[in-house]
Amino acid sequence: MKKVIVIGSPGAGKSTFSRKLQNITGLPLFYLDMIFHRPDKTTCSAEEFDEKLNRILEQDRWIIDGNYARTLPVRLAQCDTVFWLDYPLEVCLQGIESRFGKPRCDMPWIETEWDEEFLEFVKNFHSKCRPEIQRLLGEYPEKEIIIFQSREMAEEFSRRWRENCGKMGIQ
Repeated sequence: MKKVIVIGSPGAGKSTFSRKLQNITGLPLFYLDMIFHRPDKTTCSAEEFDEKLNRILEQDRWIIDGNYARTLPVRLAQCDTVFWLDYPLEVCLQGIESRFGKPRCDMPWIETEWDEEFLEFVKNFHSKCRPEIQRLLGEYPEKEIIIFQSREMAEEFSRRWRENCGKMGIQ
């Protein structure tokens, strides 16, 4: 595992899982939200985003956290491992609400309330985005694809990975 993407609905806990994975593996971690969003809540152009993403993809090792469906095919082509946090809507909504008012290393501002457009995107994620993710993942049978359907599954994976690394003497 040298080139990893972590995908899932907003609020699933991609960034939290990615940080745990980084701590276990030592792979450099990149947040797509930090590339796309600016502190003043504006966004970069598609060209600027692609340029920054391509510089990451050229590296030998990475974890890339985020969906950004437009660029998912290129990231899938480059990665060796996919973690998909495929959680129910209610879990994701709770995840979003739990981060209100808290600074995050994966977002350049502090969320304080629901944004209606964002809320609609999250509510429609399972019906609109999930089928496309499933289709794209099906195009890469050679990739290691790990799907978690609950936070507990992801936590158990992290715990086992840490234990196995400890047994092998890996820090």
